[in-house]
Amino acid sequence: MKHYIGLFLRGMAMGAADVVPGVSGGTIAFITGIYSTLLQSLSRFGLSLISVFKNDGLVAASRHVNASFLLPLFAGITLSILSLARVITYLLESEPLLVWSFFFGLILASSLFVLRQITRWSPSVIVLLLVGVLLALIVAQLRPVEVVAGYGYLFMAGSIAICAMILPGISGSFILLLLGVYAQVLEAVRILDFSSIAAFGTGCIVGLLSFVKLLNWLLEHYYQRVLALLSGFIAGSLYMVWPWKEVVQMYTNSHGIEKPLVQVNVLPGQFEQVAGQSAQLVGCLSLMISAVVIVLILEKLGGKEADNVAPE
Repeated sequence: MKHYIGLFLRGMAMGAADVVPGVSGGTIAFITGIYSTLLQSLSRFGLSLISVFKNDGLVAASRHVNASFLLPLFAGITLSILSLARVITYLLESEPLLVWSFFFGLILASSLFVLRQITRWSPSVIVLLLVGVLLALIVAQLRPVEVVAGYGYLFMAGSIAICAMILPGISGSFILLLLGVYAQVLEAVRILDFSSIAAFGTGCIVGLLSFVKLLNWLLEHYYQRVLALLSGFIAGSLYMVWPWKEVVQMYTNSHGIEKPLVQVNVLPGQFEQVAGQSAQLVGCLSLMISAVVIVLILEKLGGKEADNVAPE
């Protein structure tokens, strides 16, 4: 029971991370020691599963896909998204500096954790690390849009965003923001718009099962290089979640509400001057440190549990 509760709590943490633009549930899976098991289990969905089910029955099929691992994990993810979508949206609006400071600490510690997993440095590994940083910075400069999406567009957005959500360092929520459906998806979850949720969720399932096999193969054959690229993504994403920003340009969304379009990172002192409000430096630094401590605890727990979640 303790083992299943641990998986459920990891799922809760992954779901919470996936709701926030700039933070990846894949990063949480990585630092808690279940990332490889997650990819291996998901990659077993396909024709081989149908064959096992026909020949050996439901119990064998559930073992084939490591259902005892996936069920509590995805139960945690689902419950977290359904329960925390409104809370995190409220906190981002009411206490953005504190929230982004916490996530900055999470990502900073996560990037250092992934870097420590690289044991064989070579010119190609270094190049891929720098490429990952560069790509993350390019993504950070992209401007979000806002559209009123139909079911087909929600399906497409889900299939793209889920690929980002499973990758450490790439935020699926930020991809939804760029595609213009982040607010619509959150609202659908909040009011339980089941038709929109079904379209988006089906896209997530199709995208996940299509992409995870490729990613699993890459990790099996080019583990160090993939780690370097992902480390770069995570480190580069720190630019996106830096708490203190100056709004350079605003835009009016479809509801007539003004929102930031172009923002640049500034130091806390500069933020107080341009924003005319406190930088909350003590609170922000405290939350950054707390986030780092949490990652260290998760890393320690992940190291203890990693061997217990291997696919059957």
